[in-house]
Amino acid sequence: MTALSSRLLARVTRQDPAIGLTSLWFGAGEFRVPHVEAEIGALLALEIDARDVAVALSRPMDVSITNRFPGTIVAVERLAAPYARVAFDLGGHSLDALVTWESVDRLALEPGLAAWAMVKSVALAPPRPAGDGEDGPLTPPEPRPWPRR
Repeated sequence: MTALSSRLLARVTRQDPAIGLTSLWFGAGEFRVPHVEAEIGALLALEIDARDVAVALSRPMDVSITNRFPGTIVAVERLAAPYARVAFDLGGHSLDALVTWESVDRLALEPGLAAWAMVKSVALAPPRPAGDGEDGPLTPPEPRPWPRR
């Protein structure tokens, strides 16, 4: 099985040293990842293994998975059994999930279906600085302002 992954460019928006997490804005949402040594505003490349992405048909509420994004399934590709690639559009950003044929059939996954992509924070590899030429043209996402209390 060839490894599938998605690469997203993201900006550091917040550091939470008390709980060991960093927030990364990628334009369609915010990833919470294990602490990254980077300044607020730093541009990073986040690599997400498709095996670490789960799919839900309704808004996930009572789950431990921190990163949950609404999107639209744009492709379902059956690979060598039992694997299937489910491609999401998260508001103009692509994310792949690797699931089983059984999950595709049980959930009736198909292009055009609204669904949620979920990624465990602890599954994410440390992001690396972006801009080494592998990321293509750099169009950094602008972070949303953090609510003031």
